[in-house]
Amino acid sequence: MRGQHPAIEHILLYRTYQKLSSTYIEGLLKEVGPNGRIHSTFSQTDTRTGRISSNEPNLQNIPIRTELGSRLRRYFVAPQGSVLLDADYSQIELRILAAISKDEHMQQAFANHEDIHRSTASRIFGVPFDLVTPQLRSRAKAVNFGIVYGIGAFSLAKDTGVSVKEADHFIKSYLAEYSGVRQYMEDIVKQGTQQGYVTTLYGRRRPLPELAAANHNIRALGERMAMNTPIQGTAADIIKLAMIKVYRRMKQEGLAARLVLQVHDELIVEAPQSEADRAAQILGDEMEHAADLAVKLIAEVGRGRTWYDAKG
Repeated sequence: MRGQHPAIEHILLYRTYQKLSSTYIEGLLKEVGPNGRIHSTFSQTDTRTGRISSNEPNLQNIPIRTELGSRLRRYFVAPQGSVLLDADYSQIELRILAAISKDEHMQQAFANHEDIHRSTASRIFGVPFDLVTPQLRSRAKAVNFGIVYGIGAFSLAKDTGVSVKEADHFIKSYLAEYSGVRQYMEDIVKQGTQQGYVTTLYGRRRPLPELAAANHNIRALGERMAMNTPIQGTAADIIKLAMIKVYRRMKQEGLAARLVLQVHDELIVEAPQSEADRAAQILGDEMEHAADLAVKLIAEVGRGRTWYDAKG
């Protein structure tokens, strides 16, 4: 019905405002303690991939995909005289995929500090790197991130606005160009089927009984989980190692700066203004050296009085 009547857009916008107000404004205000802080509960065992989860309230789902939603981060403010430091891993899952799959082309692109999505677009669409358009890059980005989750032609077509036939061609072209990734996907599904589980790079297991299911749809789900778990699970392991390293380093150096929030691939530290430079250096350094992979990890660090400003 969207586009069929001018009132529909207003209704959808109203629903967006209502959701933001009830869940993320009124809801979070109820959680503010006497000291002006919100205390969430974090768990390491709620997700099958090993990701840390947050609840009561969930501070990991503050909207970021829209400008309107991301503005909510302006209401998370450092105390007077302090700043927030926000460090986010750059494309960590694709970097882990490159490391695990040992794909030569993908590893080379990261080693050369290339825009990985532009590089992928150049390869699968047969266009010179410098002539890749924003549209082709966007489609390649959808393929890059979708491949990790075992995306099919139908879903990719929906995400990119192309036909199912074109989407299928994109996927086949990608797997032909990135043969290491294709081999990894085949091998990990076979391994998971034989063992009944897959592991992260650090040896943490995820049982996958779905791979033995008679139902095709359930088995296909198991195959997607087999392909993704070593990637997303390893990313979860690495961020936990980074949290430990950041905490220990700041404690060793006698800093008052402290870790206040983790949002999957992102760490937020509160630091006195006088310690901001040193704390930012430690945060970025420990995150980038949390794991020794064939592909270098990159952590982008920002700072600001509010979470929104620190996120940049």
